Amino acid sequence: MKPLEKLNGLPYEEAKAEFMRCCGSSRWADAMARARPFKDDSAVYAEAGWLWSQTGPDDWREAISHHPRVGDISKLRERFQKTGAWSEQEQKGMQGASEEVLQALANGNREYEARFGFIFLICATGKSAQDMLDQLRERLNNPPPLELRIAAGEQAQITRLRLEKLLTST
Repeated sequence: MKPLEKLNGLPYEEAKAEFMRCCGSSRWADAMARARPFKDDSAVYAEAGWLWSQTGPDDWREAISHHPRVGDISKLRERFQKTGAWSEQEQKGMQGASEEVLQALANGNREYEARFGFIFLICATGKSAQDMLDQLRERLNNPPPLELRIAAGEQAQITRLRLEKLLTST
């Protein structure tokens, strides 16, 4: 059975759980589970994007809360068991980072959370630790409403990548 066929055939609660692995917004995951069956993978991506565009700040904060801090690899398996392997894979650019960069990320994360009230979220796939640190430092200057929108955009990118993984591994 193809991954999409399996996803389409899951009971509602199981499908919602699968979508929660892709995006931690319960409203979004609920809507995705209810939107089934999907004709093809493209329909999944289109619906996911459209439904995300219908969400708002509370949904974005909920989704962000389902991510580990950038660089906090030790917490990935512990707190985020269902998405930990994906998060670790996405943060592969952290491997080989210098202690200086890791410490700067830890400090930057604390400053970011104090300023915005949520963790720094970035689609880490393909980015080095230094790239992520540079983005964190740049985004610290944003006004809070803008930064929340930027983080929501990063979540949309992460969701797309995770949907691709889901549709090749279900």
